[in-house]
Amino acid sequence: MKEVIAVVRMNMMNKTKAALTEVGVDAFFAHEAQGRGKGFVNKSVLEGAESGYEEAAEVLGEKGKLYPKRMLTAVVADDLVTDVVEAITEVNQTGKPGDGKVFVLPIGDAVRVRTAESGEKAIS
Repeated sequence: MKEVIAVVRMNMMNKTKAALTEVGVDAFFAHEAQGRGKGFVNKSVLEGAESGYEEAAEVLGEKGKLYPKRMLTAVVADDLVTDVVEAITEVNQTGKPGDGKVFVLPIGDAVRVRTAESGEKAIS
């Protein structure tokens, strides 16, 4: 089992939900989030702000702000991971900064509380 965490644009949420359902993932969590990538901060502007230039600090205030995102989390069987990552990537890829990120982490075990089933039975 793997945990797939995806950070996507807010306006791409419906397409992402549809893509996950299409590959067989109906169960997942969605959280409101805020963040930014490292590419949004110009190093020369950062250096100027650190040196005390007010103009640079003002620009950094805009460039350094946090942007609204959605964070999706799904625990899936190992054989679904590639399909899930590809589905998320395909619907969210615009080629512009801010398209998002996908992380894949190992899961040791899962237990369905209602039935006490564990392992992949708990997530299927």
